[in-house]
Amino acid sequence: MKRHLLSACLAFAGLVGTASAEPETTLNLGFVGGTNAPEAIAMGQFAQEIAEKTNGRIAIRLQGGGALGGDREVIEGVQLGTVDMTVVSTSIVVNFAPEFALFDIPFLFRDFDHAEAVLNGPIGQRMLDSLPEKGLVGLGFGGMGFRQLTNNVRPVKEPADVAGLKIRTQQNDLHIAVWKELGVLPTPMAIPEVYTALQQGVVDGQENPVGAIINNRFGEVQKYLSLTDHAFTPLVLLISPNVYSSMSDEDKQTFATAAKNAMTRNRKEVEVVLTTGLDTLRAQGMTIVTDVDKEAFRAKLDDLYADFAKQFGQDTLDAIRETQ
Repeated sequence: MKRHLLSACLAFAGLVGTASAEPETTLNLGFVGGTNAPEAIAMGQFAQEIAEKTNGRIAIRLQGGGALGGDREVIEGVQLGTVDMTVVSTSIVVNFAPEFALFDIPFLFRDFDHAEAVLNGPIGQRMLDSLPEKGLVGLGFGGMGFRQLTNNVRPVKEPADVAGLKIRTQQNDLHIAVWKELGVLPTPMAIPEVYTALQQGVVDGQENPVGAIINNRFGEVQKYLSLTDHAFTPLVLLISPNVYSSMSDEDKQTFATAAKNAMTRNRKEVEVVLTTGLDTLRAQGMTIVTDVDKEAFRAKLDDLYADFAKQFGQDTLDAIRETQ
């Protein structure tokens, strides 16, 4: 882990190894995750591979920890060309490409393998193909893992336990609709504001993958973590169309290959976090609730699933469920 952290720190500092001291092109890659987040480590590898494969001609400067703004601001920067690249949750991309809300449907994916098969298959490619008309280019998908629920009020084991809780959500209409259906008072909020909001009781809880819970230090200000696995959180690596269109075909292929390798690394890092993360949160004083009735949560959302079928197409939902 120390080696991983050192690599990420070097990448953050723009110190990834290159064969040339003076790159011809330096691209800024902004994201909100901290230095030790899985996606930060993965992007460090991405930067290293680009430097090596282009003999130092292209350098990637990682700007993590929200240095270039929050998720939405960074995506807007990629559209405008003021930011070259970002790696971001597809739940935020929904604000720019509404069709990406498909991936936010709760209990859509059986496990990480199933999610990867869909994201890297025809449905995922269709989503990437839709991005250029939105002023974005997608290089590939990864994943942060499944989202879990934390709160300061009570252990959550079944739907009745969340009734009346004020839960921070992302700025995402589908997320908000799901939590309202469960009886929650959803409170959209940018991630940098969440720690203080939890600490001061502005909201009772939040929901995120384990890695994000640890990376944002929510274990310091939350009592209960319920392993709800209620939704998978994909990542997508985006690049400015202006940058991408200026690349040679060879460089485009280099970026595609490096992106694929980086997302493979990201999954490995997510799995490390899942292996050790619950112990980390227990050590911070959190109570881990494992006996969650996930089927009861899914059943509570039956009415919304009918709406999802109309919105995204029953054929698409069936194709996802049938993907192996």
